[in-house]
Amino acid sequence: MSTENEGNEGTAAPAVPSVPSAPPVPAAAPEGTPAPPSAPAGPDSSDAAAAQQPGQAMDWPPPQHAPSAHPQPAGAWPPPPPAVPAYAQGGGGGPVWGAANQQPAPEAPRKPRGSGLVAAVAVAALVAGGIGGALGYWAADRNDSGNSSGSTTVTASTNPQALKRDPGTVAGVAARALPSVVTIDAQNGDGEGGTGTGFVYDKEGHILTNNHVVASAANSGQLTATFSNGKKYDAEVVGRAEGYDVAVLKLKNAPSGLAPLALGNSDQVAVGDSTIAIGAPFGLSNTVTTGIISAKNRPVASGDGSGGSNSYMSALQTDASINPGNSGGPLLDAGGAVIGINSAIQSTGSSGQAQAGSIGLGFAIPINQAENVAQQLIKTGQPVYPVIGATVTMDEKTGGAVISEQGSGGTPPVSPDGPAAKAGLKAGDVITKFDQTVIDSGPTLIGEIWTHKPGDKVTLTYKRDGKVSTAEVTLGERKGDS
Repeated sequence: MSTENEGNEGTAAPAVPSVPSAPPVPAAAPEGTPAPPSAPAGPDSSDAAAAQQPGQAMDWPPPQHAPSAHPQPAGAWPPPPPAVPAYAQGGGGGPVWGAANQQPAPEAPRKPRGSGLVAAVAVAALVAGGIGGALGYWAADRNDSGNSSGSTTVTASTNPQALKRDPGTVAGVAARALPSVVTIDAQNGDGEGGTGTGFVYDKEGHILTNNHVVASAANSGQLTATFSNGKKYDAEVVGRAEGYDVAVLKLKNAPSGLAPLALGNSDQVAVGDSTIAIGAPFGLSNTVTTGIISAKNRPVASGDGSGGSNSYMSALQTDASINPGNSGGPLLDAGGAVIGINSAIQSTGSSGQAQAGSIGLGFAIPINQAENVAQQLIKTGQPVYPVIGATVTMDEKTGGAVISEQGSGGTPPVSPDGPAAKAGLKAGDVITKFDQTVIDSGPTLIGEIWTHKPGDKVTLTYKRDGKVSTAEVTLGERKGDS
């Protein structure tokens, strides 16, 4: 899993080691934009080149031919056939349109070629182009000579009402949302950085985005936010949560009349619902793509490629095209309400400085979770994480979340007097369910825990020595990133 890191962040990193429930070391992040491979020349490329004969000059407009031996009165119908230039037959002196029926001389049989279809398409395009040019000239000549009573061109309606889009269409949703989406440029003290996306959270000028979009410039860099109308504003970090991959910015000298995007309810999203993503993929600001919700509660662990902590989410999966630069942008439902923050993509991998792009597997932080984090960041400037007070391994092939034999830095694997200890859990226990959600790994457990709040009561199902048991746990809390 890779986040869509913007700019010049790193490439693939090794697998995450076993760590406590605090965010682990990031996974790979794709870089750069791969150059498209050169298209190989087809086996019939020489035929196509010969058909076009770029070296032959042609006169335009084509010369007028001698009048027909049987002239027709002006305005007669059908009109006389137009003169067709030689290139309408692909070059050469073939018969013109409307000439007497002639049987062409049979051609010598040719050896079939594997790329015959390509050659036929090329020739057909040339012939069609020639006839179209001739007819166009003939029509223009008749209009200019006064033989026609008037133009037959049909013009589309210019009534402004006809150009409006219904609010429920993609165009209507995009028109309303784009003025509230910003392209974020983050530059660190060395002038390096990248581009991401954010959106207006409230009328006070708070912008919601991903932590990995602004991390490089959070301490000693420069942040700017550019609206779809081209107006640019300096911004500063209010707070950021590495584990959630959420950050809140504040516009300096925020303009009046900001229109926050409406927030939806990500818990009510269903697989198959339409989605609209807005962002700046590879720096192309104000890009709109569409898709559907492909899955819910997808466990995702993603890193920013900078060596910082991983983020964990129980994500919304979408096939809307999401690429590096979409990070932090809104994922909208069909009505235009934000249901997620685009955060990560699955890619087929990259090499060198080539940055991977969309393969139809994008992941967004559910907005219900992101909103809770944003409110905490605006209020205190630091995140609060719910915890169970136990360190679990990050191995994804254990059939559950295994409580480690020892904690991080030599600490106990189960915190004394913590929630897990009070519920009777021990090192070596394998947690297989969190309430009714099946847990298949440590990252999945963390993602599920972080969809809750400190103080929530949950039921853990676990295995110990082959025996299945359950325990009720009241989630504790940890403030700040560690």
